[in-house]
Amino acid sequence: MKLDIILSGVGGQGILSIAAIIAEASLRAGLNIKQAEVHGMSQRGGDVQSHLRISSEEIFSDLIPRSQADVIIALEPMEALRYVPFLSANGWIISNTAPFKNIVNYPPQEHIINELASYKNSILLNVDDLARENGVAKGANMVLLGAASLVLGIDYEQLDQSIRNHFSPKGEEVVRMNLKALELGKDSAVNMAIKEVE
Repeated sequence: MKLDIILSGVGGQGILSIAAIIAEASLRAGLNIKQAEVHGMSQRGGDVQSHLRISSEEIFSDLIPRSQADVIIALEPMEALRYVPFLSANGWIISNTAPFKNIVNYPPQEHIINELASYKNSILLNVDDLARENGVAKGANMVLLGAASLVLGIDYEQLDQSIRNHFSPKGEEVVRMNLKALELGKDSAVNMAIKEVE
């Protein structure tokens, strides 16, 4: 097994929590991981990204070369576009469609979404709205992880257990909310795929 993931977003969206949960689930499955992060501007709403490499074989570098990423998971659509040059020919884009407009000349949202939708393997969801409408407003990142779970090749139960471990210091209610958000994202992505087939 080999899985190269780029996670991106802006500070405060929970990208590094997604990375930590995927990494723990992979370790629990007996896989090797390497991770590199950039989050120096996270306190100011700046770019946050992480390279996460997972393999059953030894991994020699923590950075993913251009055109080699199997999955881009993005909590901000323009940040997803930023990393498209790293996507492999058969790679997946899993992205939030809700923009985080932290610059004055943010491009028209529909242009960004249309560009992301032009890639053959993409799951695009407004995870902010989904989380808010289902009473898990602080779990938008877990909604996105749930959607991504369909293509990661990591056992869903491992992700479930990793969420329990990651959030248990914050209390049972926080764990429950994040598990609900994970399930919501998975179900929403499955429903989207069914509609596309129809």
